[in-house]
Amino acid sequence: MGTVVTYAGNEGLTDHEIAARVAVAKSLAALKGFEFGGGYQPSLQRNTPLYFVPSETLSGEEAGRLGIRGANDLFGGVVPHPFVASKTIAHPLVGRDAQRPQGWSEAFPQRVHAVVLPGFTAFSRADALRGGERLLDEGPVRVKHGHGIGGKGQAVAADSGALARALDAIDAVEFPTCGVVLEPSLEEEATYSVGQVWVDGMWASYCGTQKATTDNRGQPAYGGSDLFIVRGHFSALLGTELDTAMRLAVHRALTFDQAGAEFPGLFASRRNYDVLRGRDPRGRWHCGVLEQSWRIGGASGPEVAALEAFRADPRLRAVRAQSTERYGAHATPPRGAIVHFHGVDPVAGPLAKYTMVEPKEVKALAAAH
Repeated sequence: MGTVVTYAGNEGLTDHEIAARVAVAKSLAALKGFEFGGGYQPSLQRNTPLYFVPSETLSGEEAGRLGIRGANDLFGGVVPHPFVASKTIAHPLVGRDAQRPQGWSEAFPQRVHAVVLPGFTAFSRADALRGGERLLDEGPVRVKHGHGIGGKGQAVAADSGALARALDAIDAVEFPTCGVVLEPSLEEEATYSVGQVWVDGMWASYCGTQKATTDNRGQPAYGGSDLFIVRGHFSALLGTELDTAMRLAVHRALTFDQAGAEFPGLFASRRNYDVLRGRDPRGRWHCGVLEQSWRIGGASGPEVAALEAFRADPRLRAVRAQSTERYGAHATPPRGAIVHFHGVDPVAGPLAKYTMVEPKEVKALAAAH
């Protein structure tokens, strides 16, 4: 026996985010045969093993304080430096003289260059201006806060003036630690989710697409994910029939995932990658990893539901799992849904968050391929 606990650090979470994390943590406790102990308290007696479900990727220092030693101790990931958990690792700096955080890797952006979008990372306003000006020669630039989530903390700049204003909107104190990413602004065709989870020796790997919706303020919001999840490693996923675009997205994510070996001390039991396919102003197609998520996320409801289905039926090879976030007073989970939240959030308003899971037939890749 052991205990599963959530861990939120100093982060402020909304009611529906807390409820979703608790629901996933309770499911993980049932999977492991552990009890659910609620939120972690430093005074908690360690008579039995603890399994953590953090809301963020942990630094090695923080993980050490919590007694987390490996991927079997948490649902999420641990990185040697905080910036490694952000989207800033995907791109090179603008020059040898550019400002950088401690532990910065020149090798990682080189290893993933072919599987991400063109772009730069900057940890000072001056460096961001340099990188943005270079990209403006090719068209509008998307400016992204290094720790932005779900499309938040972003702006599109079509000229130098707009670029300067977008950078002015970022707190100067945050530049050296959080950084900023600059990429071409693409006409989006699809955003893919590719990932893998591991719990108590059980592996599940998946690919799928994200859904967009409108929140109670009329603003664009994450609406959930539609995932094809197989039992096993990425090799099992790639051994099934996938359409060309999806297969390319999986390969892009896998290359990014393997490049993580550049960071000593990085380990994760939950790995998720957002991959964008879109077209630039000149009509050229791009397909690249936008960011990694080595923490509980929007796809975690389907991830854990798939593991539960695989545990319940050892013959089951694949499932289709859909997560949905629906806003409005009339948002109601359908019959048979795994409900993570259904109510009124003081910040987000009325919404429902739920997961649907069904067995999925697996079509093996033809031998000629």
